[in-house]
Amino acid sequence: MGKQKKTRKYATMKRMLSLRDQRLPQHPSCLFFQYNTQLGPPYHILVDTNFINFSIKAKLDLVQSMMDCLYAKCIPCITDCVMAEIEKLGQKYRVALRIAKDPRFERLPCTHKGTYADDCLVQRVTQHKCYIVATVDRDLKRRIRKIPGVPIMYISNHRYNIERMPDDYGAPRF
Repeated sequence: MGKQKKTRKYATMKRMLSLRDQRLPQHPSCLFFQYNTQLGPPYHILVDTNFINFSIKAKLDLVQSMMDCLYAKCIPCITDCVMAEIEKLGQKYRVALRIAKDPRFERLPCTHKGTYADDCLVQRVTQHKCYIVATVDRDLKRRIRKIPGVPIMYISNHRYNIERMPDDYGAPRF
């Protein structure tokens, strides 16, 4: 009996993963250097309904306090859903409505159906990562923390603080 000849099999090559494979984590190109490169002054800040209400309770001027927090020019942005939510609250929150209609605030139109502001903010932030989200709502904060590269502004000790903001942009660390 002779020895069987061993031939090399060329088809047994390691399978390469394609770039379109679902198992690979997909990150947008703006998050290339560990932090969001689309963020920079002037900052566009998406404001939530309860953030305005808590700012009034804490007697904070929205635009000025944002600038004090970030040390840069800030443009507060309000979506149609947030505006509708404030209008639904009625006469008790007319001060919040007057603040929301301030000409310094940028108005963002919504194209989706329904007026649930939290879904609207999360959807807008996942599409465009150039916003900072200002909210006091725990559920909304939890949902936004799952989105990489989106900082959150909140109120604590009668001042605005920011979380998940890179040190390079001059945001204070507490």
